Amino acid sequence: MNSTQWETLTEFVKYLGKEGKCIVDYTEKGWFVAYVDRDPETIRRQEALKAKEKMEVTDEERTMKFIDKQIERAKETQQITTEAEFTELKRNDEEERISLSLGLTKKDKPQLKMAQEGTSTNALAATFTSDVKKSEKSKTSQSKAEKRKATSALDEIMEAEEKKKERQNRKDFWLAPDIVVKVIHKRLGEKYYKKKAVVKEVKDLYTGIIKMLDSGDKLKVDQTHVETVIPNIGKTVMVVNGAYRGELATLDSIDVKNYCCTITIKTGLLTGRIVDNIQYEDISKIQS
Repeated sequence: MNSTQWETLTEFVKYLGKEGKCIVDYTEKGWFVAYVDRDPETIRRQEALKAKEKMEVTDEERTMKFIDKQIERAKETQQITTEAEFTELKRNDEEERISLSLGLTKKDKPQLKMAQEGTSTNALAATFTSDVKKSEKSKTSQSKAEKRKATSALDEIMEAEEKKKERQNRKDFWLAPDIVVKVIHKRLGEKYYKKKAVVKEVKDLYTGIIKMLDSGDKLKVDQTHVETVIPNIGKTVMVVNGAYRGELATLDSIDVKNYCCTITIKTGLLTGRIVDNIQYEDISKIQS
């Protein structure tokens, strides 16, 4: 430290940390120093990246709130249109008699019969029943139309959001911790070929450390050396690529002919969402 204002290297390191030029930490092995890049261009890129991530999160939250409102509106519409309407019974003639037919069968519904003196009971009952049926038919048609309209709008929103997430999360790498994979490359050794393992660690985007389930051996592999594992129906899987990347789901069914599955999302903002036509390579069994 000759010709400097610091007598020891320790004092110089402390100075760097105090001035914010480096990240300084004292550990059991000694001083740990990490350089802080103060280049204006680097800082600008970091701030731009943070702003972009914040904007994406805000946009996703805003979209999900809108979807929730649409779901609640659809539920309210369905509830209002399906509730029975009760009206007060009104009679113009106080002397009018009302008779009820209680001869019910499984297929028959109770009908209200009104009869006046000197009037045909059957004709009046038929007219009353016809009006009731027309009213019920009109309400049912209106209810179905409103329900279809609300469901259609909600489906369009969900489909648009799903396409957006698909574009964002569809990558050319898929390894993830805790998923079960199968070795498909003989280069790793004959004894590991076609054997299953669990991913213990992802070293970078395309390679990871796996642990063989039968022998416990640990291997470093490229993602091209292994493939995803599809469990039995009802088991938990992880979505490793596509719109719901990183989410857990339940395997509902398997379409062997088209090499795809149907799953129900278990985690995240869209919990309960049923997703069809998920490709085999986009999901994998989770180590239990």
